[in-house]
This record gives sequence, structure tokens and C-alpha cells, in this order.
Amino acid sequence: MEEQKFELEPLFDAVIVKPLEIEEKKFGNIIVPDIGKDRNEHGIVVAIGPGRHVAGLGWIPTILQPGDTVILPTVGFTKLQHEGEDYLIGNETLVLSKIIK
Repeated sequence: MEEQKFELEPLFDAVIVKPLEIEEKKFGNIIVPDIGKDRNEHGIVVAIGPGRHVAGLGWIPTILQPGDTVILPTVGFTKLQHEGEDYLIGNETLVLSKIIK
């Protein structure tokens, strides 16, 4: 699979994540709306920063890679719209989990 170049370059240990669309729940013909988004966001990492410098430890490279599926906290990532697409951006240290397939 050819790696696609993303137009935004995150700095330090920032990651840019494309949120995954989660299907609405249906009970018969009734659609249950997602009211009060209180669940964690799932997404695909599309771009990563190089890492960060930590005093006394030196350079810490970013662990996540583009294409990784991750779970994000309900608060902490910033919504970003770029060329009509929605993304989330935040520090790698805020990511809750990487989903291993």
C-alpha cells in the first residue's frame, strides 16, 4: 500500500487523527441518535510529529505511526477542519490506546 502524503505536518509529539464514523444504532425502524457524545472517539492516525525532547532523558521519538487505529479521550484533542474534512489533533501522550488487529 502506497503511503499518502498528508498536507499538514504536526510538530513535536502531536498526532493528527481522522475520526472513524460510527454507525447509528437502530432498533427495528427506529434510529437512536447519539445524544451527548460521552464515549471515546476512535480514529486513524494520518500524520505524526517527530517526537519531543525531555529534560534529563533526551529525545523521545513518536511511537504511533500513520495508519494506526487509536482510541482518544472524550476531552483533550482539538477539532480541526482542513479542506472540508474533519480531523482531531493532540499530543501523543493523550492517546488512550492503540488497537491491535
